[in-house]
Amino acid sequence: MQHAAVVGRSVHVRVPASTANLGPGFDSIGLALGLWDEYVATTSEVPGLQIEVTGEGRADVPTDERHLVVATMRHTWSALGVAPPAGLRLEAVNGVPHGRGLGSSATAIVAGVMAAQALSSDLDTMAGEPVVVEREVTNHLASAQEGHPDNASASVYGGLTVSWMPDGTGLDLGERTVTARPQLLAQVDVVGFVPDRQLATRTARAVLPDTVPLRSAASGAGRAALLVHALTADLSHLHAATRDWLHQEPRRASYPDSMALVDALRAQGWAAFVSGAGPTVLVLTTTSQAHEVVLPERLGFESAGWHRITPGVAHVGATVTAR
Repeated sequence: MQHAAVVGRSVHVRVPASTANLGPGFDSIGLALGLWDEYVATTSEVPGLQIEVTGEGRADVPTDERHLVVATMRHTWSALGVAPPAGLRLEAVNGVPHGRGLGSSATAIVAGVMAAQALSSDLDTMAGEPVVVEREVTNHLASAQEGHPDNASASVYGGLTVSWMPDGTGLDLGERTVTARPQLLAQVDVVGFVPDRQLATRTARAVLPDTVPLRSAASGAGRAALLVHALTADLSHLHAATRDWLHQEPRRASYPDSMALVDALRAQGWAAFVSGAGPTVLVLTTTSQAHEVVLPERLGFESAGWHRITPGVAHVGATVTAR
């Protein structure tokens, strides 16, 4: 008999933003950021779907079955063999900017997977208490839906993550996405510059070449390894460790302003890179130096619609509690 979602249950899901790649760690290294999306999902025996959205992207996201959290919940219930409820209400408070390379799609997908698990759990959890879900299942299903694990894994676990997927990206739960969680140095901090304009991930990925020179691949592999060492043992290597050959240069024409800002910040010695698929630019630094990271006083950056943010690192990943 197919298991069914519990009718009349409500859960609160909170998911951090993330940055992917951090320069050379393409599709594998992620870092959770202190910007949060929050959702309340409630099942009902009354057929229908209700969605209420506030915050980032409220005017643009669909409020029907196409909403990414709802679509992911349906997808998750199907993968887990759970019959969906007749009625569902979703309240979304979006704190993660959309289309800026800060993992907004991953936060929605992670939230959907966690909410679906929590709403079909046999556990009778009191209001305000954490609901136990299988985080490894969340990590795999979210990564498979995203097509790459870097953002999703960081949002699931928090902190620094290094992830890889099994061959293929299907829903076979017997061979899951694997995530290592290196211990990030406590003094690591993040400063970001978010532009007014958006850039769709699919657009940024479409310009990437199918092959890269062996020298570039070797250089990138070395810097990715150095990046993990820098973030966990020796921050003096951050500038060298965030140098990328694989994806930023091929995308330069897609976000020329972002690359100009990266170039200018790196020329000043900051460990700057394009966050995920862009166009946001982030700098890895320390808590004592973060206040010094500002827009360079040239090339018109200060009047070009960049917004400075200091999200910090989210050391705790997604959570789900009973309502």
